[in-house]
Amino acid sequence: MDMSRRIVPAVSLESLPRRQSGVVASIDWSRLADPEARRLRELGFDEGVAVEVLHRATLGSGPIACRIGRMTVALRRVVAGAIHVAPAAG
Repeated sequence: MDMSRRIVPAVSLESLPRRQSGVVASIDWSRLADPEARRLRELGFDEGVAVEVLHRATLGSGPIACRIGRMTVALRRVVAGAIHVAPAAG
């Protein structure tokens, strides 16, 4: 068994550290309203897509700005909480 490769569990996009890159591991579509889910799909959020947290609002419930591809997208924290990300190996 190769112990040099650590398995890193997925975390919610909401809790991914700022300026940390990751890959979308899964999205809990059942936690999202239909319009929110549709918007995420239109923006390209899906399993295997690279994402990076850029900024967080200073207030605890404010939005999170993240990069997906070449776009910067603001997500409500409840939406970001439904997206599970595997942190990129660094």
